[in-house]
Amino acid sequence: DIQYIRKIPCVEYLFSPDDPDRIKAEAEQGSLPEFVLLDVQEDADAFMFANFLMICLRSDWTVGGKTYTSGSLIAANNDEFLTRGKENVSYQVLFEPTDRIALGELSSTKSYLVLDVMDTVKSQLQFYKISSDGSAFEYVGGDLEAKIRSSSIQALDSTSSDEFWFTTSGYTQPTTLYMGNADLVKDQAASSSTSELPEPYVTKQIKSLPPQYNSDAVTVIQKQATSKDGTQIPYFLVLPKAAEDLPMDGSTPTLLYGYGGFEISLGPQYIPTQGLTWLERGGAYVEANIRGGGEFGPSWHQAALKSNRNKSYEDFIAVAEDLIASGICQPSTLGVRGGSNGGLLVGNMLTMRPDLFGAIHCAVPLLDMKRYHTLLAGASWMAEYGDPSTDDWEEFLNMYSPYHNLKPKANYPPILITTSTRDDRVHPGHARKMVQKMNDLGEGRWPVYYYENIEGGHGGAADPKQSAFMTSLAWNFLWNTLSKKSV
Repeated sequence: DIQYIRKIPCVEYLFSPDDPDRIKAEAEQGSLPEFVLLDVQEDADAFMFANFLMICLRSDWTVGGKTYTSGSLIAANNDEFLTRGKENVSYQVLFEPTDRIALGELSSTKSYLVLDVMDTVKSQLQFYKISSDGSAFEYVGGDLEAKIRSSSIQALDSTSSDEFWFTTSGYTQPTTLYMGNADLVKDQAASSSTSELPEPYVTKQIKSLPPQYNSDAVTVIQKQATSKDGTQIPYFLVLPKAAEDLPMDGSTPTLLYGYGGFEISLGPQYIPTQGLTWLERGGAYVEANIRGGGEFGPSWHQAALKSNRNKSYEDFIAVAEDLIASGICQPSTLGVRGGSNGGLLVGNMLTMRPDLFGAIHCAVPLLDMKRYHTLLAGASWMAEYGDPSTDDWEEFLNMYSPYHNLKPKANYPPILITTSTRDDRVHPGHARKMVQKMNDLGEGRWPVYYYENIEGGHGGAADPKQSAFMTSLAWNFLWNTLSKKSV
């Protein structure tokens, strides 16, 4: 959206023209300056910090004779930007992405700007402070290395304090809330955290959610697989015990999860459901950071749009093959699970590589890519997938429409397809048609299971009881199917 700026004495804001705060401010202070067009790219995100205009780029931007790359964070003096124009101000690059490093979240306290930099899908906080003369940002310190965890910072009061709430979690660590102080951040080469506090800038632990599964022996490893075009695809492997204690004979039931769309990132977070239903039983759990997601910024998402959607599927297949090659699992003990766009992903695993998997859970899925744009919210996704009413269908969409790629003579693994009658986002017709066609073509040969909850929306359940039932249904199907093949 086009963004506008206006200025209120003492405080600067970015507001859209119809922001109700303008009416309130005019009532309190009298007439205000008119809005001025903020001359940045339409797909850029912009906000104010002190006297700086901060610009997060989602596509390359050439300005002032220099090109700033997509995914960068740049800063300019706001008053100079508005009076001189974008071509006649200097920009400071606070962050520039690489193939493996992207910018995650941004937050601020009174005096500090905090960047959550994702280094190969691992979190590393970096703290910047405005220089004493107010002309630029200076890096003052942060995490010494990227860590397998999620991190979030929220200021207690960004107008008066540099204290903040620090929330973190990981695959084996329940969500924990700490108090922190940005003034404690410095070059930490000589600093070290204690066993009680994770970082020197953390002052105390406030509260932690209780553990919900036994993770004492659980091991988290990050690995990479090589996709068809040579791209390195990271994935997190969560093992029920140390890797050296795990049999490498392919007998471990392994569940691979992915999404790969709409710039949605997967990464470390507490996984109580997977812990209880999978890890405590002795299974391995895997999350794949395939293209189409946002793990490496806008370019990682854009690499798998429309005609390049095959990249997501090739990435997922590469991770599956890497797991099998490692000896952790074999096709009969490897299952996959995905929902919504992830349902389309695992639906394509069914039709593209049925030989690679022992069980599939396909939840609230898109499966008919020829008519998806005519059903419910489907038309809003054409920028992601393409327009079936144009040449897109013949050129590429037909190749990843699972409903149209079922083959009568194929041998498909057991699949559970779940949906909701009241899904207002992805029409349940996708799931219904797929099940009917599989039953018709397979003439009863293929193990196809179907459950449609008559309540709930796109989440598939209307209340905690229904959610628990749907979760148990899916995870027990996967475990029972794969564990039978592990012996």
